[in-house]
Order: sequence, then structure tokens, then C-alpha cells
Amino acid sequence: MSKRTVLLVDDDKEIVELMREFLEDERFHVIEAYNAEEAGSALDRHSVDCILLDVMMPGQSGLDFCRQVRKTSNTPILFLSARGEALDKIRGLSLGGDDYIVKTATPEEVVARVKAVLRRYDNSEKKSPVILDFGRLALNVNAYEVTIDGQPVPMTPKEFEILCLFAEYPRQVFTYEQLLQRFWEGIGDKHSVTVHMGRIREKIEENPRKPKYITNVWGVGYRFEGERAE
Repeated sequence: MSKRTVLLVDDDKEIVELMREFLEDERFHVIEAYNAEEAGSALDRHSVDCILLDVMMPGQSGLDFCRQVRKTSNTPILFLSARGEALDKIRGLSLGGDDYIVKTATPEEVVARVKAVLRRYDNSEKKSPVILDFGRLALNVNAYEVTIDGQPVPMTPKEFEILCLFAEYPRQVFTYEQLLQRFWEGIGDKHSVTVHMGRIREKIEENPRKPKYITNVWGVGYRFEGERAE
């Protein structure tokens, strides 16, 4: 298997050097950038599998850069930040981040979470083509595509994987703990789940405040209420 490429974006050169060393030890190819402008240029020139992105940088912030990337790309983005408050995590995930890592984490943990994001997509090309058709909502499992009334709906890879899990098992309740374990390898908290579910609802529900597809099972988790089209 060819090396995976990580775009590492941080204005702290010591952090870049440290993370590059650990990533390269795990056979990742690393492209370095020290601000959003350099990161944008790198994306224009290279194909990357994952972006490890600092939040607080001079000039354009990591949050704004994530918003810019999400206009055209679903490349997994992991935020790396000194700020660990719940509101900061919610904001980062709401903008399209796949994970939010506080800088108190060890380099080994950061690498593990990069691997966790990428692991879910390693075998995507081996999947048999499957269309999950719920009438208004349809998922092409093999192509990672979602449509509403025939119109494509942009989703991050993690959003798609979460929605796909629910669509494959209608009426089955998935707890917060199960979702954290499956999609975040047990690392994170309830905010990670609720933010992603909120973003999915915004994209597929006619009225996200009164969802018809993904409903809450209060105090437990969520379940999918759609019925397959004949």
C-alpha cells in the first residue's frame, strides 16, 4: 500500500517537527505548512489523505481555513488546538472537522487518531455497490454519495459513515457510547456525537427541529426511522 499523505498545518515549528517525526515513523508522507496560505497552496499542488490543522494561526485561522476547504473537499480534517473547552470543540466540529484534538494529547495519541480517521476509508473501494433508497433520501454506499430529491448533498466522510450506519439498520438504537467507540475509537465526549448528528440533520431533514429520519431516543441515543423504497 502506498504511503498516506498528511498535510500538517501549524505555525509552531517545534510542533511541526515533532509531529512530522512521529508521523514519518508510522510511514506517513508529511507535507508541512505554517499558515493557511501555505496550506492552500499545498492542496493545489498535492493530493492529501488527511489534514492535521492548528486552530489558532496568524492570518487566516484554522477554523476559517476548514470552512474554505469544505466548500470543495471532503478530505478528513483533524483540528489540533490548545483550547479544549466544549464550545471550541463544538465550533470546530460544526465547521466540518472530523476530530478535535487538544494539544495536551501525546504525539502517539495524535497519530492514533489520524489512523482512526483514515482506517474507515481503506477498504471503501472494495465494497460492493449498494444503494440505500428511502424515497426522498438515497445513499450510494460505494461512492460515498447522498442525494435528497435527486440532488447531491455534500457530506464529510465521517458524516456519511454515521448516516450510512443508521440507514443500514433502521429502527435500531445506537447509544452515544456505541457511536463514540465506532467513529472516535472511544476518544471524545457526547459533544462529538451531538454536533455531528446536528450537522447531518441540517443536511437531510426538511425541518431539523422535527426530524423524520434520525430521531432521539432520550437519554440513550438515536435511531433511523426511514423505510426502504420499493
